[in-house]
Amino acid sequence: MGKRIRAQRLGKGSPTYRAKSWRKLGEVKLPPAEKEAEAVVIDILHDSGRSAPVARIRYGDKEERLVLAPEGLKVGDKIMCGISVPIKLGNTLSLAEIPEGTPLHNIESRPGDGGRFVRASGTHGILIAHDIGRATVQLPSGEIRDFNPRCRATVGVVAGGGRLEKPFVKAGKRYHAMLARGKPYPHVRGVAMNVVDHPFGGGRGKHAGRPKTVGRGAPPGQKVGLIAAKRTGKR
Repeated sequence: MGKRIRAQRLGKGSPTYRAKSWRKLGEVKLPPAEKEAEAVVIDILHDSGRSAPVARIRYGDKEERLVLAPEGLKVGDKIMCGISVPIKLGNTLSLAEIPEGTPLHNIESRPGDGGRFVRASGTHGILIAHDIGRATVQLPSGEIRDFNPRCRATVGVVAGGGRLEKPFVKAGKRYHAMLARGKPYPHVRGVAMNVVDHPFGGGRGKHAGRPKTVGRGAPPGQKVGLIAAKRTGKR
């Protein structure tokens, strides 16, 4: 009797496939849009399950928040958020107020959502153009994307760059790193399994032996490969 395939185990939602959210320090978002104030960095912290370090900041009214730490930020630095703030490392302001060519991170998808894009360590986007009703940003992947000019972002590059340059060396190190993100390791390919363990398993040689496209309404035991694909292959 075969085992349940990975797609079924993921869908069940067991603790094995759940990110360890209780280990995280808390929500890391931009300050509220209506808050215009200066804050001081009181600590730089490691956050389990997150690739980038976070900074704990304190405002004049004693409120504390966690924000992504840009490269070069240190304890004691002052950062600002608002409309008319200088273009300086760590400052948060709307895309409409940021000049072209500025490196950015933690960009909002919609005004006021706290930041959704460019949050991984060592990454940054580039504001390449302003237009009526939109601001164009080049993301780290090279994709050119238009944002609402009222969306906010933080100036600078996310700290923790070069993280991938150091090898894991041992499989156990990678196992624990992936476990914190809810992505168990090692990740076995379906074509490498036995026929009873996966729809792509068995056969002579490492090939699926069947079409890799599958319908949206396929049952969980069959729903692997290119799900509801409109097209496949190179353009």
